[in-house]
Amino acid sequence: MKSKIKWGIIGPGNIADKFASSLQLVEDAEISAVASRTLDKAQKFADEFSIKNVFGSYDELFESDTADIVYIATPHNFHKDLAIKAMQSGKHVLCEKPLGINKPEVVELIEVAKQNQVFLMEGLWSRFNPSIKKVKDLIDEGAIGKVSYLHADFAFYALDRTMDSRLLNPNLASGSILDIGIYPIFLAYLILGKPKQILASSNFHSNGTELQTSMIFQYENAQAMLYSGLTSKSDMQAEISGSEGELFINPRWHEADGYTLVKNEETQKVDLPKQGNGFIYEIKEVHKCINAKKLQSDLWSHQNSLDLAELLDAVREKAGVKFPFEA
Repeated sequence: MKSKIKWGIIGPGNIADKFASSLQLVEDAEISAVASRTLDKAQKFADEFSIKNVFGSYDELFESDTADIVYIATPHNFHKDLAIKAMQSGKHVLCEKPLGINKPEVVELIEVAKQNQVFLMEGLWSRFNPSIKKVKDLIDEGAIGKVSYLHADFAFYALDRTMDSRLLNPNLASGSILDIGIYPIFLAYLILGKPKQILASSNFHSNGTELQTSMIFQYENAQAMLYSGLTSKSDMQAEISGSEGELFINPRWHEADGYTLVKNEETQKVDLPKQGNGFIYEIKEVHKCINAKKLQSDLWSHQNSLDLAELLDAVREKAGVKFPFEA
């Protein structure tokens, strides 16, 4: 019987809760440890998922031999330092997106991963979603001809959150761009690559938090219209249009359970129900890479994370979005 890969959870919040639920569905995965800044919070999470190793500090988990890989699910601004400590202790890392606040952080993280010969991947779960993988394959096969238009958005109402929440506290790298804008930007990059030019405009909270951002990615023969926001809801159906047809990814497209192909006046709806809450595909990719002794994924590589960080930086620069802790 294949030995189980032992996972440590760093930052047991809502996303970690969903992730751990998916880990329980993976046969060769074991949730072996959890760490939080407070022991009580870690213990509560441990009780929910029957985790035997519980730590009241992140360093205690890193220094222990209780995990082969850690999943980092803290607010964005803690990602880099925690991932570096984990890798320097010899642990593989799956870090929630964004991997770093900016490109220099991502460069540093990849360097540390190489130095320590450990696996590192940004937790961009949508890349492994069956519907998004299939849509990408169809486009690559020429199913809708040459793509000239892409539209994707991600919005929900967040102004009812407390001002110290990660979405509204500038010291926690708040705002829509890094939290949810990363998804439309990722889709444009996945389908069309890096644009020639980026236009972006934002509206802000009185405390400086970016609340909504519209983006145009300009390509040689295509445009992507992208949006993220915390002041409204949106349909969240992604549309990709080409010279011979259109593809629509079901709402909410970043966690889709199917797609629609419209071509030659025919409409084909395809259901691709996802297993559990959808994190399982990302986990299986990590296991596949670790078992093959690979240090990065072919589907979402270090270079992909660098490119995405560069695009996020460009959008923030164009829209005038800067965090208080940035030089």
